[in-house]
Amino acid sequence: MDTNSTSAASGDHSTPEAKADSPATARTADAETAATARDDSEPTAEGDANAESTAIPDDERDALVTIAGGAVVTSGAFSAQRGLLTATELVLTRGLGPATYGVYALAWRIAQVLVRLVTFGSVPALQRFLPAAADDPARRSRVTGLAYATTLGVGVSMALGLWVAAPRVNELTVSAPTFPPTMRLFGALVGLLGLVTVTAAVFRAIGSARGEVLFNKLLRPAVRLVGAAGAVALGYSVVGVAGAIVACTLLLVAVGIPVSIRVTGIVPTLRGARGELRRFYDHAAPVAMSSLGKVFQNRIDVLLVGGLLTAVAAGVYNVVLVLITIAWIPLRSFNQLLPPVASKLYAADQTATLNAVYSSVTRLIVTTVLPVLAVLGVYGEPLLAAFGPTYTRGYLPLVVYLGGVFVGSAVGATGWLLMMTDHQYARMALDWLLAALNVGLTYAFVLRYGLVGAALGTSAAIAVQNGAQVVLLRRFEGLWPFDRTFLTPLAAGAVMIAIMGAVRVAVGGLAAVGIGAVAGTVGYLLALRAIGVDPRDRLVVGELVGSYLAAIDDWR
Repeated sequence: MDTNSTSAASGDHSTPEAKADSPATARTADAETAATARDDSEPTAEGDANAESTAIPDDERDALVTIAGGAVVTSGAFSAQRGLLTATELVLTRGLGPATYGVYALAWRIAQVLVRLVTFGSVPALQRFLPAAADDPARRSRVTGLAYATTLGVGVSMALGLWVAAPRVNELTVSAPTFPPTMRLFGALVGLLGLVTVTAAVFRAIGSARGEVLFNKLLRPAVRLVGAAGAVALGYSVVGVAGAIVACTLLLVAVGIPVSIRVTGIVPTLRGARGELRRFYDHAAPVAMSSLGKVFQNRIDVLLVGGLLTAVAAGVYNVVLVLITIAWIPLRSFNQLLPPVASKLYAADQTATLNAVYSSVTRLIVTTVLPVLAVLGVYGEPLLAAFGPTYTRGYLPLVVYLGGVFVGSAVGATGWLLMMTDHQYARMALDWLLAALNVGLTYAFVLRYGLVGAALGTSAAIAVQNGAQVVLLRRFEGLWPFDRTFLTPLAAGAVMIAIMGAVRVAVGGLAAVGIGAVAGTVGYLLALRAIGVDPRDRLVVGELVGSYLAAIDDWR
């Protein structure tokens, strides 16, 4: 869901003439061949694990194992991250009260919108160019230096803009005296979080999922929790909370960047970077414009809730988004190392392998996201009640939003694949086309349906964009992930929902969540086993289980 450059820059050592001999039609034929191979490789003896493993080509197997390794590290980290984020919101909802929390929530979400933009496309540029420069440390340093300098410059500009605009934004939204100072403090936070994001992206680009996880998934939310909890414990209100979060994040940046330099060996520099400017920004600029378009696609709801509804409504919607982030864990986990893998396969003209990997990873995303969606959909109301009785108003918006999450997860890494196959300009155009449509629809929906309308507009935007991106990938590169094997997790998901629905009728409150989730998951796994699992899924699951067991042994 979540680069026109020269062949040498992209790490592609084939000649231009060779590239010219591989048009979209040839890629389509390769992809269809791969799809046929997938269907024909079903084992005759389901229990013959060795036969299943050898039926998978070596290149595809290596790619799947690499992606699975990244998913092992990041799935646990994403879960920990979501746990930290949820704990932070629990502390704040209980400590600030609905109205004051609404002021915080609006300022925080505005800051988060800007955090998506502050790197100005530097993160995908690092994913694109650092793997290709594995044998050129000087170029790696220049590219990384450009990423840091770009983020710092944009961050300072955003902080100044928020300092000036905060009073006017307050007049148009919550009209609270604490909003302007809170928003100004979060303006400084935007640039700091951007620097943390770039630091994590350097680790990710060189294939170090652990480093990326440590900075972006664990330390970043942890320092926010520490700052928020400390400020609330000392009796501070929303402005004190914002100041404490900024101070803790500044400490993380001051320690994190030197640590990343020492561990990766990449020393950011702008010396000699003039020659990299065109190539870097040719990739980064359209991606940045796409990110800006995506803000209007799937973050306009936050701004409209704050502007058209009340501070309490903004707080309720923020809690809904906290639960929604849990549902994105499977997609983001499997996509952690997919971009560099896809970039290398595309540069080597291994389109058939790329399509097979794309299909396998997407099916695994669907298989793992369905239980999460089922739990949140069936038991969303008691989960929201844990934040306070006011927040149960968000149940229907939560269910509507989950529809968009399902579509976004079911198509896999369409956005990343468009960028890794040098179609970032097509994605940018699509982002802006749908952004314009989404602004109008979401505005009308919020006026008509309130909180539900905000979720409906965003969910529709996610569904339309991801559907269009799948079509573009098929048209440009012949990539198509879907086949009959996707019906297996869908059927098992229906069984899980039925089981949890029955438990909800029989048992009430939070107890139903625990009992129903366990019973539903057991039913889901049994249904998958009864219907049959694809050999590639077994390979990845085996890799995941083996890696988890090894990690547990290391901790002992």
